[in-house]
Amino acid sequence: MHPKNDIRILRVNYLHGSNIWTYREVLEVWLELGELEQFPSHTLPGFNQRLTTWLPALIEHTCGVGERGGFLQRLEGGTWMGHVLEHVIIELLNLAGMPTTFGQTRETTTSGTYRMVFRAQDEATARVALAEGLALLMAAINDRPFDVPAAVARVRTQIDESFLGPSTDCIVSAAADRKIPHIRLNGGNLVQLGYGCRQRRIWTAETDRTSAIGESIAADKDLTKSLLASCGVPVPEGELVDSAAAAWEAAVEIGLPVVVKPSDGNHARGVTLDLREQADVEAAFTLAEREGSGVIVERYIEGAEHRLLVVGGKVVAATRGEPVHVTGDGVSTVAALIDSQMNTDPRRGWEHQFPLTTIDVADGAVQLELRRQGLAPESVPEAGRKVTVQRTGNMSIDCTEDVHPEVAHAVALAARVVGLDIAGIDLVARDVRQPLQAQGGAIVEVNAGPGLLMHLKPTQGQPRPVGRAICDHLFAEGDNGRIPLVGLCGSRHNAAIGRLVAWLCHLDGRRTGLACKDGLFLDRRRVDAADGTHWQAGERLLINSTVQVAVIQNPPAAILRDGLPYDRCQVGVVTDFDGIEQLAYFDVHTTEHMHKVLRTQVDVVLPEGAAVLNAEVPEVAALAPLCDGEVIFYACDPAAPALVAHCAGGGRAVVLRHGRVALVADGQDVPLSGLGPLEAWRMRHGALPDEALLAAVATAWALGVAPQLIGAGLQAFEDEPGLPLVPAATVPTAPTSPATTAALA
Repeated sequence: MHPKNDIRILRVNYLHGSNIWTYREVLEVWLELGELEQFPSHTLPGFNQRLTTWLPALIEHTCGVGERGGFLQRLEGGTWMGHVLEHVIIELLNLAGMPTTFGQTRETTTSGTYRMVFRAQDEATARVALAEGLALLMAAINDRPFDVPAAVARVRTQIDESFLGPSTDCIVSAAADRKIPHIRLNGGNLVQLGYGCRQRRIWTAETDRTSAIGESIAADKDLTKSLLASCGVPVPEGELVDSAAAAWEAAVEIGLPVVVKPSDGNHARGVTLDLREQADVEAAFTLAEREGSGVIVERYIEGAEHRLLVVGGKVVAATRGEPVHVTGDGVSTVAALIDSQMNTDPRRGWEHQFPLTTIDVADGAVQLELRRQGLAPESVPEAGRKVTVQRTGNMSIDCTEDVHPEVAHAVALAARVVGLDIAGIDLVARDVRQPLQAQGGAIVEVNAGPGLLMHLKPTQGQPRPVGRAICDHLFAEGDNGRIPLVGLCGSRHNAAIGRLVAWLCHLDGRRTGLACKDGLFLDRRRVDAADGTHWQAGERLLINSTVQVAVIQNPPAAILRDGLPYDRCQVGVVTDFDGIEQLAYFDVHTTEHMHKVLRTQVDVVLPEGAAVLNAEVPEVAALAPLCDGEVIFYACDPAAPALVAHCAGGGRAVVLRHGRVALVADGQDVPLSGLGPLEAWRMRHGALPDEALLAAVATAWALGVAPQLIGAGLQAFEDEPGLPLVPAATVPTAPTSPATTAALA
C-alpha cells in the first residue's frame, strides 16, 4: 500500500470556557485530510485491526451509536480520519489517567477540512495528546510500528506537570458538584472558587481563611507544644537541643525511650522513634538536623500513629499508620526485599498521586532503622526474620468511625489553639477509641496545609469526602459563589448597552465591572482602554474580589475564538444576527451557522436567570426555548409577533408605546417612571437606537434593579468626556488577538 501523507493541522485553538461545543474547555483542531479524504476507515487494509489491537478499550467508546462498541461499528462501516483521530486522542487521555469522554468532529464547508474538538482541562496536556494521537493514527494508517505505552507515558508526564495535585483537585471537584465555578490562578495549585466578591481561594489544603500566624506557629513544633499544653491538650514532654551530646543528655533527663525529630520538618522526614541507645540518639540528631532548623528530643509515646483531619473545627477524617516490615528469605538482601515486597505495591510511588511513598534504602532514616537492628541494605536476613524498615509516615488505614468524642474534641481544640481552619493533627495512641489521657496518648504535631490523599485513597477502609468538607467549610449551604453576571452577544451597540447596564448597577449600589469594546471598567473608571472583548478581559473581572456585578461583551468572533470567560451567567443578552459576513474565517456563512454561535450565550443562562432577546429579529426570538431560565423580550414595535405571543403567555417584556418605555408583566403595561418621552434622550444620545436603550432597560430589570431607579438612572446618564456612548462605527475584522496568533503559529 502506498504510504498516505500526514493529516495537516491547520489551526489549534483552546476554548477556555463555555463554547459552541460544550460548557467546558475544549481543544479545537482544524484538520485537512488531504488524500485521506478518499480513504475512510473500512477502505484501508488492516487499519481497523491495527488500531483496535493497540487500543483495545476503543470498544468502550459508544460514539453517536449510544451503546458499547458504537465506535467500532463506525470503524467497520467506514468513518473519516478526523473522527478516528478524535477517539484515538480520547483513549490516550483515558490511558494516561485523565478520563475523557467528550469529543466531536464536523466537516467544514470546505471539502476535506474538519473541525475536531475534545474535552481538555489543560491546554498543554491536550496539545501533547493531539501530537501523540496523530502520530499513532498515521502509524496505523501506514502500517508502521508504534510504541503505545511510550506515547501514554508522554501524555501522563504532561498531566503530572500540568494538572492540579490530588488534594486541590478533590476540593475543585467537590465545588463542581455544587455548581461552584473555579478559575486556576497559576500553574500550580492556587485556585479561585466562585467569582468576584463571592470568591474563595485555596492552595492545596490551605484557604484564604488559613491564618499565616497559625501556619508559623504550626511550623514551630516546640512553640506549638507549649501552647497546646497551656490549654490542657496532652503533649509529650520535650526539649530543644543543639548538639548530639545535648540530645543524649535530654534523652536521659526525659527518660528513655525518646523520639528525635526536626523542630520544623514535615512529612515525617527526619523523625526517628523509640530510641534507647546513646549511639542511636546521636545518629538521629544528625538525621533530624539535616531536615530542619532545629532538633527536638521528646518522650516516646507507646501506640500507633494517627492523622486526624480537622476542617472548620470538626474532625472529618482519620487514618492510622503502621510500621513497614519486610520478611527475610535467607537469600535476598534487605534492599532487594524492599523492592520486591514493598515497592512493587501499586499504591507506592514518588508522585503525589500515590497514597504511599516508594521506600528509598539510601534514606538516612531507613538506614538508621536497619542499623538499630544490626543490619544494612546489603545484609541478607535469615528466612522468616521480620525486619522493620519504617516506623513513621505510613498513614494508610482509615479509622474515622473509631475516633472517640473526647479525642475529636482534643484535636479540634488543638487546631483552634494554633489558629488553623484546616489542620492535620498527628497523635499517638494505643486505641483511638479511648480518651487520650486514660491511655497516656498525646498530640505530637499540628500541620498546616495537610495532605489529603491518605483520606482519599486509604489502603484499608472507606475513602472520605474531605474535598466536600473543605468546600462546605468555605461556602454555606445554598451558596454557589456566583455574582450576577451579564453576557452581551451580538453586533448592535453591545458596548453601549453594557455601559448603560453597568451605570444602572452602579447606581443600585453594586460595584460593577464591565469588559466591552470600549475597554475594561470598574464602576465608572476605565482601567484599560484596549478592546475588552476577549476572555482575558472577562476573567480579569471575575478574579477581582471587589466586583459585585460583571457585565461582559461577547461578540460572535470572541465566542468562536476564545469561548466565553465564564461557565454560566445570570443574564444572557442577544441583540441580532448581524455580521455573518465577518465570520468567514470561522466557517460561519449562514443564519444556521450563526444560530449555533449565538445560542451559546442563551444556553449558559442559569435556571434562576433570564435571557434578554430582541423580539423584532425572528432568529433571535427563536432562541427563547433554549433558555433554562426566564425570557424577557424587548421590541420597539409592540406588535412584533414574538413579543405579542410572549406577553399573552404572561412573559415579561420591554416595549415602546407612544414614545415612552413601558414594562410589561402579567399582560399589563407600566410606563417606566423617571424617564419621560424619549425626545430629550435622543437629543443627548441620538446615535444610540431605541432598541439598544430597551435592551439595557430589560437587562437591568432582569438583574433586579428597581424600575424607578432604571428610569431615573437613564435620565441622569451623561456621556463621559472623551468617551461618547456611541463612538464612530468600526468594521469588525478577522481576529488578531494574542490567543489567535498563538493558535495559528
